Amino acid sequence: MKPAQLSPQARRDVLDAARWIMNDHPSAARAFRAAIDKATIFLGEHPRAGRECLEWIPAPARFLSLTGFPYIVVYDSASTPPLILRVLHGARNLPELLDDL
Repeated sequence: MKPAQLSPQARRDVLDAARWIMNDHPSAARAFRAAIDKATIFLGEHPRAGRECLEWIPAPARFLSLTGFPYIVVYDSASTPPLILRVLHGARNLPELLDDL
Protein backbone atom coordinates (compact mmCIF):
# COMPACT_ATOMS: atom_id res chain seq x y z
CA MET A 1 0.00 0.00 0.00
CA LYS A 2 1.02 3.60 -0.55
CA PRO A 3 1.45 5.87 2.47
CA ALA A 4 -1.34 8.28 3.30
CA GLN A 5 -1.04 11.63 1.59
CA LEU A 6 -1.20 15.06 3.24
CA SER A 7 -3.70 17.59 1.95
CA PRO A 8 -2.38 21.14 1.50
CA GLN A 9 -4.05 22.16 4.79
CA ALA A 10 -2.53 19.17 6.62
CA ARG A 11 0.91 20.15 5.27
CA ARG A 12 0.41 23.65 6.68
CA ASP A 13 -0.72 22.14 10.00
CA VAL A 14 2.42 19.98 10.18
CA LEU A 15 4.74 22.88 9.29
CA ASP A 16 3.08 25.18 11.83
CA ALA A 17 3.29 22.56 14.58
CA ALA A 18 6.91 21.69 13.77
CA ARG A 19 7.87 25.38 13.87
CA TRP A 20 6.10 25.83 17.20
CA ILE A 21 7.81 22.79 18.71
CA MET A 22 11.19 23.83 17.22
CA ASN A 23 11.16 27.07 19.24
CA ASP A 24 11.73 25.15 22.46
CA HIS A 25 12.87 21.67 21.45
CA PRO A 26 14.54 21.15 18.05
CA SER A 27 14.97 17.42 18.66
CA ALA A 28 11.27 17.10 19.52
CA ALA A 29 10.39 18.87 16.26
CA ARG A 30 12.40 16.27 14.35
CA ALA A 31 10.67 13.50 16.33
CA PHE A 32 7.31 15.08 15.47
CA ARG A 33 8.11 14.97 11.76
CA ALA A 34 9.23 11.34 12.12
CA ALA A 35 5.94 10.52 13.91
CA ILE A 36 4.01 12.09 11.02
CA ASP A 37 5.98 9.99 8.53
CA LYS A 38 5.26 6.82 10.56
CA ALA A 39 1.57 7.73 10.73
CA THR A 40 1.37 8.12 6.93
CA ILE A 41 2.86 4.66 6.46
CA PHE A 42 0.63 3.13 9.14
CA LEU A 43 -2.53 4.68 7.68
CA GLY A 44 -1.57 3.55 4.20
CA GLU A 45 -1.41 -0.02 5.52
CA HIS A 46 -4.38 0.25 7.92
CA PRO A 47 -6.79 2.93 6.64
CA ARG A 48 -9.56 1.97 9.06
CA ALA A 49 -7.32 1.99 12.16
CA GLY A 50 -8.53 5.33 13.47
CA ARG A 51 -11.85 5.91 15.13
CA GLU A 52 -14.89 7.66 13.78
CA CYS A 53 -16.30 10.66 15.61
CA LEU A 54 -19.61 11.19 13.85
CA GLU A 55 -20.70 14.04 16.12
CA TRP A 56 -17.79 16.13 14.78
CA ILE A 57 -17.35 14.98 11.19
CA PRO A 58 -19.15 12.42 9.02
CA ALA A 59 -17.68 9.13 7.86
CA PRO A 60 -15.44 8.20 6.13
CA ALA A 61 -13.37 10.67 8.18
CA ARG A 62 -11.47 9.08 11.06
CA PHE A 63 -9.21 10.24 13.87
CA LEU A 64 -5.83 8.81 14.87
CA SER A 65 -3.77 9.98 17.86
CA LEU A 66 -0.21 10.78 16.88
CA THR A 67 2.08 8.54 18.91
CA GLY A 68 4.17 10.51 21.40
CA PHE A 69 2.52 13.88 20.74
CA PRO A 70 -0.79 15.53 21.71
CA TYR A 71 -1.87 15.79 18.07
CA ILE A 72 -4.80 14.24 16.23
CA VAL A 73 -4.55 13.15 12.61
CA VAL A 74 -7.89 13.59 10.82
CA TYR A 75 -8.07 11.64 7.60
CA ASP A 76 -10.37 10.35 4.87
CA SER A 77 -10.24 6.57 5.11
CA ALA A 78 -12.13 6.07 1.84
CA SER A 79 -9.44 7.66 -0.32
CA THR A 80 -6.81 5.43 -1.86
CA PRO A 81 -4.31 6.11 -0.43
CA PRO A 82 -5.92 7.70 2.63
CA LEU A 83 -5.88 11.49 2.62
CA ILE A 84 -4.85 13.30 5.79
CA LEU A 85 -7.12 16.32 6.05
CA ARG A 86 -5.80 17.99 9.21
CA VAL A 87 -3.18 17.52 11.93
CA LEU A 88 -4.45 19.33 15.02
CA HIS A 89 -3.38 19.74 18.62
CA GLY A 90 -5.79 17.80 20.83
CA ALA A 91 -6.34 20.79 23.14
CA ARG A 92 -7.81 22.91 20.36
CA ASN A 93 -11.52 23.27 19.64
CA LEU A 94 -11.70 20.38 17.19
CA PRO A 95 -15.41 20.65 16.26
CA GLU A 96 -14.91 24.30 15.29
CA LEU A 97 -11.76 23.55 13.26
CA LEU A 98 -13.44 20.64 11.47
CA ASP A 99 -16.62 22.53 10.65
CA ASP A 100 -15.46 23.36 7.11
CA LEU A 101 -14.47 19.81 6.11
